[in-house]
Formats: sequence, structure tokens, C-alpha cells
Amino acid sequence: MTPAIEAAIRAFVESNRDAETRFLAAIVKIPSDNPPGDCDPSAAAVARLLEGLGLAVERHKVPEALAKAAGMVSATNLIVRRRFAAGPTIALNAHGDVVPPGTGWTQDPYGGKIVDGWMYGRGTAVSKSDIAAYAFALLALERSDAALRGAIELHVTFDEEAGGEIGPRYILEHGLSKPDLAIGAGFSYAVVTAHDGCLHLEVEALGRSAHAAKPSTGIDALEAANAILTALYAWRRSLGRRVSAIPGVGSPQMTVGLISGGVNTNVVPDRVVFRLDRRIIPEEDPAEVEKELRAVIAEAAKTRAEANVTVRRILLAEPLTPTPAGEKLAAALCRHASRIMGETIHASGAPLYTDARHYAKAGVPIALYGAGPRSIEEANAHRADERLPLADLFKATEVVALTLADWLGAK
Repeated sequence: MTPAIEAAIRAFVESNRDAETRFLAAIVKIPSDNPPGDCDPSAAAVARLLEGLGLAVERHKVPEALAKAAGMVSATNLIVRRRFAAGPTIALNAHGDVVPPGTGWTQDPYGGKIVDGWMYGRGTAVSKSDIAAYAFALLALERSDAALRGAIELHVTFDEEAGGEIGPRYILEHGLSKPDLAIGAGFSYAVVTAHDGCLHLEVEALGRSAHAAKPSTGIDALEAANAILTALYAWRRSLGRRVSAIPGVGSPQMTVGLISGGVNTNVVPDRVVFRLDRRIIPEEDPAEVEKELRAVIAEAAKTRAEANVTVRRILLAEPLTPTPAGEKLAAALCRHASRIMGETIHASGAPLYTDARHYAKAGVPIALYGAGPRSIEEANAHRADERLPLADLFKATEVVALTLADWLGAK
């Protein structure tokens, strides 16, 4: 890549800061909470915004039955394709769905307000900012007049918070795209080549209701659930002894995130349901992880054998592990990011699970990098007052554009 191309990319990003800021704010202002996952209106709006930038957008509506099976109401996948010449295809994947805002906000979660250089709103960090960064990186390349060999695709999906089954997986399994490698939504101060997998299980304890004045005439489902929860939390302490060899991943984790049940205060509860999240480090076998967890639950359930306990798998996301081609792409990202961000950026792992696993499973090498936060905590990701420094958005856009130019042989 010549200095003139680098200068052209930098000039485009700098001269379009206001446009990129407006683009991100417009996306943030469009509710796309998942759950409930009624994301068609958001996809339609994002498509119009991309078209307003001069990009041709394909809309691939997910069949209603598949959306419902994934726990969503609606979803449409968006694909932008730009072929320059014969050569490899690089896909850039970011998701437009977000977790619900919850409580505790001091700013409007759908406001896109800028305070002291930070934009506030749900999705500013995870990962609507990456939609903006990837779109403007593509535009920067187009305007640089670089002679590129290959193609760039934007994959904007809306089901990451539900597992990515009808987003990236749908795109790849239905042959809508066949990329040679990919970049997925990530962090501006880290390049991720490995991350956790995740297992979600639903545990249901069924008993028999009875009047609270005569609890012995019923079967207390909450008592059975409590025995299982007590065993799970005791077992959880053992996970700290298992540590991944990949920097940044850490140990496996287990969290019970949802629980419901009971009829009324004066009634013995006849049904209690809870869901748990078990993070899987790359060195673990997902099948063995599920087997072990089910055994802990089954053993605890024996202590309340009068209740009927069932376990249902909700999600199994496999860990992402490094590949040679993915590490080569990561090295290019690290090289440019270190210079643009002003500090050494390393490739590492992350204790998350992302849609990257769907590309990896399809044989597409992938690295994660984008305009996301320096850290989840700093950006308030998935909690109140989610935010992103706009300076990092512009820097990450430049990093992605330079890496794509390098990979596609810019001259």
C-alpha cells in the first residue's frame, strides 16, 4: 500500500466524521431490543441508511417460522457487496440487535446523545458502532482509488443476542455468501482470535400445589429448585481451577440469569423454571461440559425425588479457536491498530461468545476487530448508560480500511 492510499483513506475518514456520527446516531435511535426480537423495522431503517450512503443493499427476510424457532418475532439479514476485481472475498459482520436497555440510565437509551466526546445509547458499543465503522471503511476504500483485488461484503444481522442462528449461520448455510475470510464485531484496543463458547440450559422443577396452611399435602417445586441451585453454586467454585492457556479468556463461568415460578404467596409452588449460562473455554469439549452439568443437576434432584425435574438445552455455542489464516489477518489488524490507536495492540482471547463461531464452523477464518469499547466495563456494555468515545469510532474505521486495503493488495 502506497503512502498516497493511506493518506486518501485518512483524509476520507477525517472529512466524514460528522457523517459517520450522524449515521451511528440514527441507528442507535432505532429500537432493536432482542428480546422481544421484532427486528424487521430496524433492518429496514438500517438498509435505507446504507443506501443513503450510496451502497446497494440486499434484503434477505428470514422465514417467520425460523424466526419464531429462534425465539424472535422477525429478522432480515442485510448484505452489501462490492467487488473490485478477481480475488478473495472478505466479509465484515456486525449485528444491529441489542439487549433491552433496563433501568438506571441517566441518558436516553435511544437518544444517541454526545456528552464530552462520548455517544450514549444502547448499541453504541455493542455493536451498532461496528456497522458504522465497516460501512465507512468500505466507502473510504472506494474513494481512495486504490487498485484492489477481491471483494468486500457487509453482513448486517439482527439475531446475535439470540445466538446468530438465523443471521450469520443462515447466510452461510443458504449460500447467500461464500467469503474467504471475515472480520467480526470487536474491540478497538484488542484483536480477538479466540473466545468462549456458551451453553444455556433450562431447568424445570414440577411439584404439586397446595394451600400454604397445609404445605405437606403438596410437593414444593421451589424446594427442589433450591436444592439444585445450592448444588450448582457449590460446584461453580471449582471452575476457578480451570484456566485457559489463551490470554484474555480466563476460567469457565456459570450464572443463573433467569428464574420464575409460583402461583401466589399463600400457595405451595407447583412449578419453578430457571435458566443458566455456562461459559466454555476453548480447551473444553462442549459435549463433556453439558454432560457434567446435567450430572450435577441430576444428583441434586435426587434429594427431592418427589419433584419431577427436567433439563432442556436452549443454546450451545462452540468456542472460537485460532486458525493460521485468522492469525495472519489478526497480525495485519494489530499492525495498523497499534499505529492508529497509539499503543501496542495484541491478538488475544475474550471471555465472550460471538457470531464469529458461525464463520469458523463454515471454514471461514475470522478475527474480531471494530469500534467497540476498550473494555466492557468502560463502555457500560449491556448495562445502563452504554457509551462509546467517538474518537475510537473514527480510529477503528481507519484501521479496518487500511487492513482491507493491505489484504486486497492496494496499489
